[in-house]
Amino acid sequence: MARDRSPIVKQSRREGYALHVKAHKIMAKKSGIPGVHAHGRQNKPSLYATQLREKQKVRRTYGLLEKQFARLMKDADRAEGKSGEILLQLLERRLDNVIYRAGLSVSRRGARQLVTHGHFMLNGRRVDIPSIRVKVGDEITVRAKSTKSDYFTHLDDVIKNTSQLSLSWLKSDVKKMTVTITGLPTREEAEPDINEQLIVEYYSR
Repeated sequence: MARDRSPIVKQSRREGYALHVKAHKIMAKKSGIPGVHAHGRQNKPSLYATQLREKQKVRRTYGLLEKQFARLMKDADRAEGKSGEILLQLLERRLDNVIYRAGLSVSRRGARQLVTHGHFMLNGRRVDIPSIRVKVGDEITVRAKSTKSDYFTHLDDVIKNTSQLSLSWLKSDVKKMTVTITGLPTREEAEPDINEQLIVEYYSR
């Protein structure tokens, strides 16, 4: 399965946005674009550059490759409603993001790994595809065998320092390791500091 293996902190510095929990502390000490010549880039970015960076920021936040992200944008364009908001809704409905939002992982990268290793059941069937799009009524559970693994037996220790928001569209029980999709994500419940209109404009060129 293709994936972006570049260091997440380096990606975060390039986008000027913490893409992972461990990036916050490092970026507080070492901000700015990585690279030996980065300090010389002082010109005001063009509109195209601004659109590109916003697209890259969101793509990397949710852990997608370019082709995956472009396909989602096409799906959003075909749907009824505002393309930018629908794009964010589709990103939020990815299975790996749901696992992260439910508090079963401290990061989306971690959630993606848990899914690809087959630790979850979706409506009673084992799944290992992070891009699966959940729908209202879906129930996600941890496989009985996986509940005995070191990760899930020490889950409280893993997530004790994380703060998960209460979301209207999913019901999570970390102790029982179950997640139920009760609705659809709203624009306000997506990642903050995103200007989705810039992404729409980028793909409309």
